[in-house]
Amino acid sequence: MLSALLSFPSIPFLSSPLLFRTLFFSIHSFSILHAFRSSFFLVSEAQTLDLRLGFLLLISSLLFLSFFSLFCTMYQFQTVRSMGDNGAAAPAAAVMSAQDEADKEKRRRRSRNRGSKKNAPLEGGVGTSNATDSICGPPPEFSENGNGVLGAFPIYTTPPKASNITFNSLPQMELAEGIDDSAEIKGESSQISQSCPLPSSAPTQSREFNAGLKEGKKCFDPHWPEQAVNDAIKKGSAFKAKFRVNAHNLAEAYCTVDGISIDIMINGIMAQNRAIEGDTVAITLDPVSCWNKMRGQNVNCNQTLENGPFTPENKTHGLNKNGSFSISPLNPNTNNGHASKPLENPCETQTIENGEFTRALERIKAVINSNPNKRPTGRVISIIKKSPRRNAVVGFFSTKPLLQPSNNSNNNHYNNNNNHGSMERKNTISLPALHLVPNDPRLPKMAISIKNLPESTKERIRKGDINLEKELIAAKIDEWKEQSLFPKARVINILGKGGDIEAQIAAILFEHSIRISNFSPESLVSVPDPLWKVPESEIRSRRDLRKILTFTIDPSTAVDLDDALSVEILPSGTFRVGVHIADVAHFVQPGTDLDAEARLRSTSVYIIQNKVSMLPKELSQGCVSLTPGLDRLALSVIWDIDFNGNILDRWIGKSVIFSSCQLSYDLVQEMINTGFNSNPSSISRIPKLYSKFKWEDAVNSVRVIYELSKRLKETRFRDGALRLDNLKLSFLFDEEGTPYDTYKDVERKEAYSLIEEFMLLANISVAEVISSAYPDCALLRRHPEPNLRRLKEFEGFCAKYGFDLDASSSGQLHLSLSKIREKLQDDPLLFDILVYYACKPMLPASYFCTGDLKEKKDEWGHYALSAPFYTHFTSPIRRYADVIVHRTLYAVFDADEALKKDVLGKCFTGIRFDEKVAESKEGKEALREGKEKFRVLEREILGEVAEYCNERKLAARHAEEAGQKLYLWALLKKKEFMVSEARVMGLGPKFMTVYVQKLAGERRIYYDEVEGLVVDWLENTGTLLLDLRRKISFNKKGGSFFKHKPLEEFALIQNPAEQTEGEEDNADLAPSVFPMVLRNLSSVPVALHAIGGDDGPIDVAVRVFACSYFH
Repeated sequence: MLSALLSFPSIPFLSSPLLFRTLFFSIHSFSILHAFRSSFFLVSEAQTLDLRLGFLLLISSLLFLSFFSLFCTMYQFQTVRSMGDNGAAAPAAAVMSAQDEADKEKRRRRSRNRGSKKNAPLEGGVGTSNATDSICGPPPEFSENGNGVLGAFPIYTTPPKASNITFNSLPQMELAEGIDDSAEIKGESSQISQSCPLPSSAPTQSREFNAGLKEGKKCFDPHWPEQAVNDAIKKGSAFKAKFRVNAHNLAEAYCTVDGISIDIMINGIMAQNRAIEGDTVAITLDPVSCWNKMRGQNVNCNQTLENGPFTPENKTHGLNKNGSFSISPLNPNTNNGHASKPLENPCETQTIENGEFTRALERIKAVINSNPNKRPTGRVISIIKKSPRRNAVVGFFSTKPLLQPSNNSNNNHYNNNNNHGSMERKNTISLPALHLVPNDPRLPKMAISIKNLPESTKERIRKGDINLEKELIAAKIDEWKEQSLFPKARVINILGKGGDIEAQIAAILFEHSIRISNFSPESLVSVPDPLWKVPESEIRSRRDLRKILTFTIDPSTAVDLDDALSVEILPSGTFRVGVHIADVAHFVQPGTDLDAEARLRSTSVYIIQNKVSMLPKELSQGCVSLTPGLDRLALSVIWDIDFNGNILDRWIGKSVIFSSCQLSYDLVQEMINTGFNSNPSSISRIPKLYSKFKWEDAVNSVRVIYELSKRLKETRFRDGALRLDNLKLSFLFDEEGTPYDTYKDVERKEAYSLIEEFMLLANISVAEVISSAYPDCALLRRHPEPNLRRLKEFEGFCAKYGFDLDASSSGQLHLSLSKIREKLQDDPLLFDILVYYACKPMLPASYFCTGDLKEKKDEWGHYALSAPFYTHFTSPIRRYADVIVHRTLYAVFDADEALKKDVLGKCFTGIRFDEKVAESKEGKEALREGKEKFRVLEREILGEVAEYCNERKLAARHAEEAGQKLYLWALLKKKEFMVSEARVMGLGPKFMTVYVQKLAGERRIYYDEVEGLVVDWLENTGTLLLDLRRKISFNKKGGSFFKHKPLEEFALIQNPAEQTEGEEDNADLAPSVFPMVLRNLSSVPVALHAIGGDDGPIDVAVRVFACSYFH
């Protein structure tokens, strides 16, 4: 009633802000009087007179103030009207009217904002107002001074207000109109603008959101043309970056720009402009006034990608794989199914030599440094390369509408092309359109057109088959138009029920784009006959090592053996140690169908009880595998080493070997544990020997290699190497292949280290040769320095709890952690936590072409290994990158042979690389001919192959981790729950973060609005108190009860009086008791249980494990 009176047009003075404040003050005053009156009747008779006098005086004062304010307001209105009668009121009336309209507009806007905050977030990632961006218009152009240098002051104008029309329950979104970039602002170049750090050249148009999507109104800004994006990147007004989405908030994404010390936030679906996880995008930056406040301060640091657990480079055979989940790209040669032409290589556009780009980048960095408490924000202007994740989406069908239909529209369709919105099913709801809910929370929900579904699926929809929503769906994104809030997807396959392990394995393979099809007959043409033998011509052209005791060391179940070791004791007392790698490049020739298939697969994938090979088994387990008792082709690296581990000489070349026996890691570890006792009775099982050598010879060779590996390891860590070992959860399976228990491989076996040291040494030696011979087109592997900001946070974490940590270098970090390990011998879980947090700042290692970083050789190095160069050479059966390295070595060998007539000894593969010969006319010609003969890839192609190998390797790792998660989920599904120790790593008013030992990772436990739980968060002391409410009270709000989460979602509570024998067996740890008092690093038992399957993505949830007699 009051609001209607204030807005009544015939009484203008009633809408004045002064009257509004007066009436509000009067109403508030009368409420105070009512409170006084209530207390008045509770006093004694002796106090009645004094209270009555005070009460009457207060009433008189308030009434006087109210009538005086009303009089002033009426007098003001009368004055304005009389001025209008005298002909002088027009300006004043206009001012008064404008002020009143502005005040009313502010009130309406506040009312809308309050209403939008109450609305639930839209499905598909459209969040509430705090998640919706308000684009400040395109960043302006910077003026140039007389010397052609970009000035420090931007040219910009305040963007006009856009329409406030909203779409259904969407919070209001404002987009700026075009900005005039013709103005100039003069000033000194030494000053830094606080309004907009980055120029832009293409203004955008205003967009409105409403319920009339069917009318074709656009929801997103159009993407910039390709040429405009290229020009903007060259000028430094736009940047190329990888698009990454926050898994906890779909409306929040980040982009890493080379040269900028902090990630750029892309806040809101409008700023994201139809980009999805994994896209390569072009972005511009918002004005500084639009940047978000950031916790902590910006520091110079490297980019941070997906910070999964850090694993050092070694020969793993698929063994050390750890913890995060993602999706990987497909074959880049298909351009991801899109016909768009790729943009220019960023190495060509964003270079130091580019003056405009460099100046713009330095200006941005200066603005960021001058605003240390702000997070830069930006918006996507174009999608340069669409993520292959668009072609590999896994999720579940849902019949709930993506958006609620508006009240003034009869349109029940999400998509204009969907003609099946009126379809009805028996005993089910009508389907305006199916939509897909992806398992990956970083992907948006997707509309599915029913007319494109298979007929069998349509029939199931008509019959009302409710099981359809419980099946895993494989789909791909067809398009995402400007008119649609959600992408349109097409169903590829229905994989099966979400609770079946087979369907989940198929989903993992599809989601990570892993090729599981059989090798084509054309690719198998290159595979030799199973009875193939080494030709005499090859034996004559290679170094014959068949008379030297050689053996392999692999997991006991290995069938594709790609490396072997040998050792000889020379008369001088030195040791000649050889690493022999299967010569895969001899059989996989460039340009063949087999080579194309191997490149597409790029790596073998090891999922628990499943394996997808890069090469056909006829080759990987046949003539390529270094099977004992058979002659095999190899590429060998041989060193002469003294007892202290010093390398005296080196030879690298082609060879023929004969493996005498196959040893396992367990057997070698048994040798080490027994002190290399050559008595056969000291070993559980002696493998078969295929040569003249005896078992004592094999034991002695392993002993020598073991002692040398210890010397090499000591030298490597003394030179600054770093190792971070995470816990790995392994499974025990029954005869049917179902997991029934888990175990932790806590202690790293010395047998692994024995192999690792020589494989690392071989990789480093080969990297030195190929990068020196072909500095423009060698494939190396680099590991950049860690993210400095996160490293500082880790140092602060250690200092907070009394641990001295020096992270100035990889060597100092390793030394500090070693000292902390000794200090925490009685608390190994805390040390595991420290290692887990030490891994977070580490960036992933990656392949690269040396030509792309030719002028930045300081970036070739490997941080963890403390090596100036490194590559992958030792596993060509399961990694395509190793095959490329082998071909490059072939070219170097050929050049060495060509120069042997003129130069004594080997010029390029010996202990020293002869740079003089390499720079000579003869040397250049020999290297060029070898490169052409063995078809070594040129820089441009090799760079693309290196990027693809990185994507496939990451995909394989994530698939393996997803398989581990799947089998843990299956185990928990069978056992119902598993108890684990956990440590509190973070506390707050709504949830706590705990490190779970059996998961070797973090999880959140939410306790806000839990029915029957009393939460008391003491922020000043960092203490959390949790207790059970003995009597549950229901609070009301708006006439309805609050919706509380059930207590079972927070804790698994057992009554000790009712505990069964099975529960006692499962509970390895004693449960907590209420009340709980928790602080950081407090120990708390947790219960792991499986969720999802038939009703959503699988996951392992964590609850507090407690007991109470009152529950």
